[in-house]
Amino acid sequence: MLARLQKITTIGALLAALLWGWVCWRAGHPGWAVAGAALIVGAYAGVLALEFALLRLAHGDDPTPRATPAQLVRAWWGEVRAAPRVFCWRQPFRSRRWPDHLPATARGRRGLLLVHGFVCNRGVWNPWLRRLQVQGVPFIAVNLEPLWSSIDDYVHVVEQAVQQLERCTGVPPVIVAHSMGGLAVRRWLAEAGEAGDARVHHIVTIGTPHGGAWIARWALSMNMREMRIDSPWQRLLCSREPAQRAERFTCFYGHCDNIVFPPATATLPGADNRHLPGVAHVDMVDHPAPWLEVQRRLAEALKP
Repeated sequence: MLARLQKITTIGALLAALLWGWVCWRAGHPGWAVAGAALIVGAYAGVLALEFALLRLAHGDDPTPRATPAQLVRAWWGEVRAAPRVFCWRQPFRSRRWPDHLPATARGRRGLLLVHGFVCNRGVWNPWLRRLQVQGVPFIAVNLEPLWSSIDDYVHVVEQAVQQLERCTGVPPVIVAHSMGGLAVRRWLAEAGEAGDARVHHIVTIGTPHGGAWIARWALSMNMREMRIDSPWQRLLCSREPAQRAERFTCFYGHCDNIVFPPATATLPGADNRHLPGVAHVDMVDHPAPWLEVQRRLAEALKP
């Protein structure tokens, strides 16, 4: 569903820009033609700039060092480049380019489950999937649907994927999750109880709003409302988690995350929390640090 929606918006924006340019050019206004087309295609950069302004204003007494103006500008530019790659190409047109990889030779080898975030699909992981397939790593990249429902509704998606990896490899998988995907994984673990801890080797989250997200105060969908800071859903989830569970998490977060801020809301008390300075929310997925950490976890020796 999401891929279809993003195809429509991408093609629609391009057609609107071309139509505007053609009409203005024919009317003898080449400057308006270029400016209007650029505005239609590039308006998202202004929205991103507003998000970065808000994250700076909302930093408050967060213990994470404030980003410098130069870091914010570099992060904004990185997100300006990352957004069309993800939302206008990978997700709408290439989300099935790299199918799940569960080879017959995977028995006894640790697999990987990839869980995307809000308004994303498995296409966000395409660079990861290509490299994992070359390495021969068993993996599943899920789609979390319905798009606007409760995060609770994604528990069965995670459970089904974990079961598939268990049947294929016989080994507890590593899980990597971006943004809301990390909350879906925590909710799955809460449902699974203590038995769930034994079914996963390690969990790596990237820009996950473990403590909620300030920007979610304007949310309309149910899953976004659940991601508000100190929401009833967040409090209930925390109450169902044993304190030691956080030790199974490595959480990447950043002071230039334009979606999950203030920065410390993407950390989990008791987890291995790692700061990625100068990197924005979507751009974090392609940062080398999470990839290297997942590789390290995949290579850890299997318990006898």
